[in-house]
Amino acid sequence: MRINVNNMPETSRETETENGLRDRGRGDPGNQSVHNIVSLMSQFADDHLNVVRNISTGLAVAGVIIIARSIKLITRFHAVSEIPVRFIERNVSLRGKVHVVTEKGLKVEHVPIYLPVISPLLSKHKGASPLTVHLAGVELTPDGRTWLQKNLTPAQIVWFKLISREDDTLHCLVSYSRQGSMWSCCVNEEVLKLGLARTAPISGVLPGSRLYWRLHKQLHRAEFRAEKKGRGLWKEDSLWERTVKAVRDNMLLRLLRRLFKRTK
Repeated sequence: MRINVNNMPETSRETETENGLRDRGRGDPGNQSVHNIVSLMSQFADDHLNVVRNISTGLAVAGVIIIARSIKLITRFHAVSEIPVRFIERNVSLRGKVHVVTEKGLKVEHVPIYLPVISPLLSKHKGASPLTVHLAGVELTPDGRTWLQKNLTPAQIVWFKLISREDDTLHCLVSYSRQGSMWSCCVNEEVLKLGLARTAPISGVLPGSRLYWRLHKQLHRAEFRAEKKGRGLWKEDSLWERTVKAVRDNMLLRLLRRLFKRTK
């Protein structure tokens, strides 16, 4: 006698299906154990969700601190000697705050990148120690120093691109943002364009290197513009000024002037 499966009740087929699944699960103990382990781990993660999150956050913060320390990303440099050699070799740009303008250049306090949580952890709470920054390839005139004092006031934020290091002095390209302008101004070029400085040998850079010729071309182009337009120290005296100067410096007139004073 044949039994037609299609005529079996729906509940009977569902019962057979459930029994078959149970038999398969019982027949494979390895899958059952893996399933139990995954279930336990999921249950633990659900019960201790805050702990898992804190561990993940701690690992992330620790990783950022390690990376930041290794690349000196948030380190405040209090002395020229603290700056890594690789920073000089790669001509890294650092941010700083102007303290004062000196005969050698600028006194700049290094202001590193600030990260809200990590920076306080790595801070050594030292007092501000400004770095001596010299304008690379530039010899300032007295008028040039006066211009710097007017335009780079204390607390002015500048960027100084490391070119070389000599004893306790950094030779750099210094730039700052003018008020109302989106573009930064290179101080080295600006004082040369205004005729407030002369080009000078670039200390600490090999004369035949690519960096030397690039800076040499950049700075001499700025000096040539000032010379061509007669600005600053390249300004030529007018005909009247040259005549007065020649008369004043004439030796014969000086002698006559002295004799005239004695006869009085």
